[in-house]
Amino acid sequence: MDLISPIKGLRPAKGRADDVIAPPYDVLNTAEARERAKGKPWSFLHISKPEIDLPEDTDPYHPDVYAKAAENLQKMIQEGVLQQDDKPCYYAYRLIMGDIVQTGLVAGASVDDYDTNRIRKHEYTRPVKEDDRVRQIEAVNAQTGPVLLAYPDAPVVDKIIAQVSANEPDMDATADDGIQHTLWVIDDDKLISQLTEAFNAMDAIYIADGHHRSASASRICATRRKDNVDSDSNAGSQPWEYFLTVIFPHHEMKIFDYNRVIKDLNGLSAEDFISKVSENFIVEKSNSPVKPAQTSEYGMYLQDQWYKLTLKPELINNDDPVSRLDVSRLADNLIDPILGISDPRTDMRIDFVGGIRGLEGLEKRIDSGEMAVAFSLFATRMEDLMSVADNNDVMPPKSTWFEPKLADGIVSHML
Repeated sequence: MDLISPIKGLRPAKGRADDVIAPPYDVLNTAEARERAKGKPWSFLHISKPEIDLPEDTDPYHPDVYAKAAENLQKMIQEGVLQQDDKPCYYAYRLIMGDIVQTGLVAGASVDDYDTNRIRKHEYTRPVKEDDRVRQIEAVNAQTGPVLLAYPDAPVVDKIIAQVSANEPDMDATADDGIQHTLWVIDDDKLISQLTEAFNAMDAIYIADGHHRSASASRICATRRKDNVDSDSNAGSQPWEYFLTVIFPHHEMKIFDYNRVIKDLNGLSAEDFISKVSENFIVEKSNSPVKPAQTSEYGMYLQDQWYKLTLKPELINNDDPVSRLDVSRLADNLIDPILGISDPRTDMRIDFVGGIRGLEGLEKRIDSGEMAVAFSLFATRMEDLMSVADNNDVMPPKSTWFEPKLADGIVSHML
């Protein structure tokens, strides 16, 4: 099987993209989704968050929710709002958010290569979230939320995408958050073949965001292979053997910092807390908010005061790709030993704030009295993520925050 494959994309009809595209299903809660979809009957939120069309007390995991998603998708197809391409295609996809511009490829990615870790992972998944995605995909018989992937240096791929994206786009829309989404259909057989061959030559590609969507695609593939006894003799020909992805060159991708706020000081006074922090870090007061400029450097906001923290050199652990992460160094030298938070996945005393919200987002959580102390971090680098994945390791929770976000509804993959 090929590492990637063209797909018969289901996408907005000409002139309908502005009506359709929506934020990813997992960045809005139900109330936010209901508000964003007001007056937008064709918003993809009616498929990705279909509970917005049911009574407000509806459990988002109730079978009626998945049935409503299927009903809404079929309605958008029947009304001609969404149309499926006649032949399998690749698609060049560009995101623009302010100064950030990244252009990648919409494609099906091989479930087999995911299962054998050629499509590399760096996070654990939660069964309840996997189950939700499996039920949604089975209900609508489509993958509607793309997985965000990164590919390593590949000049041939870069050249083809640049060539295609120099042409008039097939879709150009600006979402209500100001992010511009542009799409070019790649239906030329020669270019399709060249792209497929170029990806086949890669040792690996990397999941940036979408581990639950990837895992659910693997589960669905396994189930359908059992139900389709002829699939083994025709491997790679079934749409469910590939999952919906957008693959960007790793050097164009932007990871924002993912910062931490803590509810209390673990029984310490502010003075005692700073004293303990000083054992592992050089602590300096700052007259302005601290955005770390390099690895092993942190900002700390406590009682209306910003501090710059620098991890002492003798404590810097470079033993493995996970230990080298700034989120690991902060956890190992402060959050766990001083604040007593050993499992940030389950401890309710810690919360996480994406760097897109700025340092003001941290100040707000502390100044309100909701939280006691905040830490700003140096953003994880794509090279760090790839090293962790290559080492078959797992990153600590909330290590990466990618922006700009992909939109749902631009291309879906019918199974």
